Amino acid sequence: MVQISILNGIYTDNGPDFRTSYPVNMVAVPKTNGISEGFLRPADGIVANGTGPGADRGGINWSGVCYRVMGSKLVTVSSAGNVTVLGDVGNDGLLVTLDYSFELLGIASNGNLFFYDPATSILAQNTDPDLGVVIDVVWVDGYWMTTDGEFIVVTELNNPFAVNPLKYGSSEVDPDPVVALLKLRNEVYALNRNTIEVFSNVGGDLFPFQRIEGAQIEDGAIGTQGCCNFMESVAFLGGGFNEAPGIYMGVNAIANKISTQEIDDILLEYTETQLSLVKLEARNDRAHEFLYVHLPDKTLLFDAAATEQIKQPVWTILTSSIVGDSRYRAQNFVWCFDKWLVGDPTTSNIGYMVKDISSHYGDAVRWEFGTTIVYAEGRGAIFNSLELVGLTGSVAFGEDPTINTSYSVDGQNWSQQKFINAGTIGQRAKRLVWFQQGWMRNWRIQRFQGTSDAHIPFARLEAAIEPMAF
Repeated sequence: MVQISILNGIYTDNGPDFRTSYPVNMVAVPKTNGISEGFLRPADGIVANGTGPGADRGGINWSGVCYRVMGSKLVTVSSAGNVTVLGDVGNDGLLVTLDYSFELLGIASNGNLFFYDPATSILAQNTDPDLGVVIDVVWVDGYWMTTDGEFIVVTELNNPFAVNPLKYGSSEVDPDPVVALLKLRNEVYALNRNTIEVFSNVGGDLFPFQRIEGAQIEDGAIGTQGCCNFMESVAFLGGGFNEAPGIYMGVNAIANKISTQEIDDILLEYTETQLSLVKLEARNDRAHEFLYVHLPDKTLLFDAAATEQIKQPVWTILTSSIVGDSRYRAQNFVWCFDKWLVGDPTTSNIGYMVKDISSHYGDAVRWEFGTTIVYAEGRGAIFNSLELVGLTGSVAFGEDPTINTSYSVDGQNWSQQKFINAGTIGQRAKRLVWFQQGWMRNWRIQRFQGTSDAHIPFARLEAAIEPMAF
């Protein structure tokens, strides 16, 4: 028997490249279990938990309460999914930014800045004409800091509704626009399109923040939501001047690229306008350090913890479709009420993440993974059987799902799918074996597919291969 790697696969395209096929809706877990050094488990499912007044645009946990912006409304969401509307913050169709001080919740929405005071239940807009258009907002050292793309603006220390135009700041090392603001270790990162500058509070009568010389990063972000705090660094989608887009982690004046060639190739399938609307967010969950890159038709998931253990980049593709790709329907993760609450970017659904199922709001989704190349050094081989070793018996109640495999000898064209039953609920001794799987002349790639009805983790693929001579 020959063990074949299943953590990542290989395929080819019309260009002269071998490309990596990442698992779809399956997450790699590095764990020695006696069968293998790691396994693929189904990505977390999404359980519906109420509806709101519109599509989800952002969320935050403040003082144990989940606040979200859904449609044009600022709302709170209870543990049971009950939604309470607090007021209107406008809706330009874009995601919002939320941050909080000791007394106020700040919301950058529809080009404006709003404050919600839970002590008085009042939602009010900062209408000072010197504020300008609000692209992003962050609270730091008692100041509410915003940007309009050209200037960095701070509100008065004792009045968040007042702005002094003499206290404007700017990010001037490069004449590229400011697209986002982030706070890390109480320093403000001004993310421009091609560069990132870092500011610290030095006080004074005018703009109270000063650029930290030597902390500048020579890469920038494409969009306002395309950055987040991740692993004590700033993760962002972008690049430097005259560079193609990639995904980076920036800290201490250095941008370390974490996107692989395959991820970069995927990013090149989108225009800069599309990438400017992408959202990045982090999720620390069960020893995983996840970075989500929400693209228009799927989400790319990077696991920093698994990457460190396996010593190679660990990426997964998440989608909410049963065929092909579609937008991933979990976004704006908020840890609240001892669970991960999420919003649906396509509907008014509210949900939370679970690990015992992998469907999305009750709808089945697909999973897929492939293998590296099986190479017989030009001698050819007969595949007598293929066996996936996993934990069967955890399927959807009342279902008897099937899973299938197919193969390719060129990385582009695939054979007819061969189906087997995955077993019913509780059928834990079920073996997943395909017999008489044909032959190959030189090399071949195997692919496995199924749906969330077959909620099965896979630890190993074994093949009974008989060499043949020509």
